[in-house]
Amino acid sequence: MKKLLQFLKPYATTVAVIFCVLMIQAYSDLSLPSYTSDIVNVGIQQGGIDETIPDAISESKMEQLMLLMKEEDARIVKEAYSLSTVDTGYSYEGAVYELKESVKKDDEQMKLLSEKMELPMFLCLSAAGGSEMGQKLELFAMMPDEQKSVAMEEISEQMKDVPEMVISQSIPVYIKGAYEELGINTDEIQTHYIINTGVKMIGLALLGMLASITVGFLASRVAASTGRDLRSKVFTKVVGFSNTEFDKFSTASLITRSTNDIQQIQMLTVMLLRIVLYAPIQAVGGILKVFNTNVDMLWIIALGVALVLMIVIVLFLVVMPRFKILQSLVDRLNLVMREILSGLPVIRAFSTEKHEEERFDKANRDLTRTNLFVNRAMTFMSPLMMLVMNGITVLIVWNGAIGVDQGQMQVGDMMAFIQYTMQIIMSFLMICMISIMLPRAAVAAERVDEVLRSETAISDPEHPKQLSQNGKGEVVFEHVSFRYPEAEQDILHDLNFTARPGQTTAIIGSTGCGKSTMINLIPRFYDVTEGKIMIDGTDIREITQHDLRDKIGYVPQKGVLFSGTIASNILYGNPEGTEEEMKEAAAIAQATDFIEEKYKKFDSPIAQGGTNVSGGQKQRLSIARAVAKKPDIFIFDDSFSALDYKTDVVLRAALKEKTQESTVIIVAQRISTILHAEQIIVLDEGKIAGIGTHKELLKSCDAYYQIASSQLSEEELKRDLEESKGKEEC
Repeated sequence: MKKLLQFLKPYATTVAVIFCVLMIQAYSDLSLPSYTSDIVNVGIQQGGIDETIPDAISESKMEQLMLLMKEEDARIVKEAYSLSTVDTGYSYEGAVYELKESVKKDDEQMKLLSEKMELPMFLCLSAAGGSEMGQKLELFAMMPDEQKSVAMEEISEQMKDVPEMVISQSIPVYIKGAYEELGINTDEIQTHYIINTGVKMIGLALLGMLASITVGFLASRVAASTGRDLRSKVFTKVVGFSNTEFDKFSTASLITRSTNDIQQIQMLTVMLLRIVLYAPIQAVGGILKVFNTNVDMLWIIALGVALVLMIVIVLFLVVMPRFKILQSLVDRLNLVMREILSGLPVIRAFSTEKHEEERFDKANRDLTRTNLFVNRAMTFMSPLMMLVMNGITVLIVWNGAIGVDQGQMQVGDMMAFIQYTMQIIMSFLMICMISIMLPRAAVAAERVDEVLRSETAISDPEHPKQLSQNGKGEVVFEHVSFRYPEAEQDILHDLNFTARPGQTTAIIGSTGCGKSTMINLIPRFYDVTEGKIMIDGTDIREITQHDLRDKIGYVPQKGVLFSGTIASNILYGNPEGTEEEMKEAAAIAQATDFIEEKYKKFDSPIAQGGTNVSGGQKQRLSIARAVAKKPDIFIFDDSFSALDYKTDVVLRAALKEKTQESTVIIVAQRISTILHAEQIIVLDEGKIAGIGTHKELLKSCDAYYQIASSQLSEEELKRDLEESKGKEEC
């Protein structure tokens, strides 16, 4: 979770805006149950009357109320009303007491009046109902003052057994009767109240909808931006990887981390901002609202939340370990698929389709089995949650019905309590549903962060030096040794030689002797273990990788082409190159003939990986790409192996003329490729077995002689040896 929040840090401002909008949405959602309760309690049960004291009352009813008040209380009430005897505006013919406007605006005074008038109004309503209490009140007016005091004390004692809710529900009934006596249309009051409350509910619903849409838009934008940034960072990091990091992270794993893992993070980011961030706000708000509804049933909410948490914890303990395995199985499946697809010709040639099908089937079944376990475990969550929610609803209705029957709560309050309880439990449920994605996304975030945190073995110096402007690309190996990370022995031992500009330095040796490893040290695909490599007198570790590789034209063993056109591939290292430079490079690489045969010539498309050209054509285009760059140093890693002998000879002759002032380093398996090299280095088990020309090495280096004798005829060997002896005698 910490990693996920770290990825959101750049968008803290937007997240803060989302939080504020979610507060508005929560306010809207949490206000709706209150209005529902008001419609039931006030709009239906109380006839739309939400006053605690009447705004207008007949003189006779007011006198009846004052009869049941203390003298001081009666005076306070009477001062709050003004008496109208003529032009009252009501159909009632007698005098009318109207509440003063100044009093209506004074909340403190309204509260005081409500306390003074509440009991007298209830008693008057009871008297009108003909109950035992009413019969006592009929006799009340005829009693002397001393007896009235005793009677009032008796009434007050009896009222202690009456629930407060019964009294508060009776007040609107009394007020409604007072209004009807004055000729006020109470049905219109009820209709107006219900419509007015309904309009408010619609307004809140629209506000909540607008807030939800805004949050959805902002959350999606943040998630998409987070995914974009992570992909960019991972790509930038991977592009800067040395071969050491690629040995640590498999290609299949890097692809999974760059796509599937980041997609998991992106999806969860939306859920975090839309649901996880909203759920606590709604839960806390719902609990606060419940305190204002009926605190006596809070234990039901606590029970529901406890049951939800218990279910989630149990499921997590069962499922969490499998989530960690899941991503590794995805990596494994991607690796197997990648190997099968890239090696399909070999698989067909050796008729091993059945074996590869079984290998893929095993990886697929392992992933499927783990997925099924996780999903089956999670399928228990939904029915269990529904059972909890429905059970809680039944418990609220049962407990609430008792409260309504005893006059402790109203029907609307029970309905609001049910809605608030569902909102609170749904908040926890939403978090639980996100928990299905959270473990997998957390693992994905850790895997992506592992790539971003990985230390690149090869880095630029803090204070890089500049290569000499007058340098021509002289390469010097000075006591160079190298071993792969975590290897026990060096693969290259104490190499010392100089590759000079204007000369061709060839490297030859048996398979596995370290030829390709040696030249991979020059562009710093690996760093030397001991010694140093210098270009124009400067240690390559003291300059930036960009400056170093800018001087090198590299042609790998396996020609690599990119999707695009022939022109884009040739000018890949020199995008500002002219058309003439491009055609010259193609001519030197002997690629002009097959390019001209194509319909679009240099604009002909190249498929991904160069699958629509042959191996020889791919090598020639790779050579043309290096030539078009015009580097000071050319490195050819066995780059002529796919060429026929005639093309090889012509290409090397043209290349020799083009590279007269450059340093050329060639790794070769064929003696014919390096016969005329000014310097040939013979590697044997990672050590230099000999340095010299072809004819010199035939005589002085047994390892070279063995290679030459396996490729040249006896006549050629004899002739070259005799020429070598003749030069020595001279």
